[in-house]
Amino acid sequence: MKRRSIQRGPGQQRVDGASFHLIDEVHYIQQRAAEQDSRVCLNSLLYKTEMDLEQMGRMLGKTAEAEEWKKQAAARKEAIQKYLWNGEKGEYFDYDFVEQKMSTYEYATTFYPLWVGIPSKGQAAAVVKTLGHFEKPGGIMMSPYETGMQWDAPFAWAPVQLVDIEGLRRYGFVNEANRTSYEFLSTVAENFRKDGTIREKYNAVDRSTDAVVKGGYQINVVGFGWTNGVFLVFLNELPTEMVEKLGKEQVTAKAAAN
Repeated sequence: MKRRSIQRGPGQQRVDGASFHLIDEVHYIQQRAAEQDSRVCLNSLLYKTEMDLEQMGRMLGKTAEAEEWKKQAAARKEAIQKYLWNGEKGEYFDYDFVEQKMSTYEYATTFYPLWVGIPSKGQAAAVVKTLGHFEKPGGIMMSPYETGMQWDAPFAWAPVQLVDIEGLRRYGFVNEANRTSYEFLSTVAENFRKDGTIREKYNAVDRSTDAVVKGGYQINVVGFGWTNGVFLVFLNELPTEMVEKLGKEQVTAKAAAN
């Protein structure tokens, strides 16, 4: 099934001279989401936003508003579990409200609900069993499908690595989280040794920065902040012995090159 993206409207990046209207943005995105396919990633992020806004409301003493955000979050969680969860496959999928059916397109965003705490422990365990559909030597690739698009196989993007792996940690799948984060860290470090750059995305299959695509950026942008940030988060979360292993990997590789 072809994936269709939600169109960007002017409200999604509206900034005036004084402030960024967060609540207006949430309402705008909610409206757009209701008009088209219901996405696992978008709904997970909106659920987290609603939960965050509830907490912010309580901190500011706005109890009534906090309760409203709590209700919206609860309703969204229920809808996610009803429409986006496939118990037979053990994965979350997007839902097409036009055709009234669930997508069958496997995507790395199936781990997003774990990051925000939506699934039960049993559901989370089922999702983790599908990790092998996405995990490669260079980390977690976007999907099992090579379509020529930059958001499919074989590419691994730092922000998705972060959400997916933090979701694994949240549900206690520490070994899987350590293993996949190490794969991504090692890939980034290996390519940094080659050309001294940090890239926007990586080829999770051959652990390179090759990015020949039919759709998306035709270059692999250098100096991307999200890759730098995710690298530091993962490095700080790894157990000491794995950090030491990564360090020795750099020393050994440098010695072999000389």
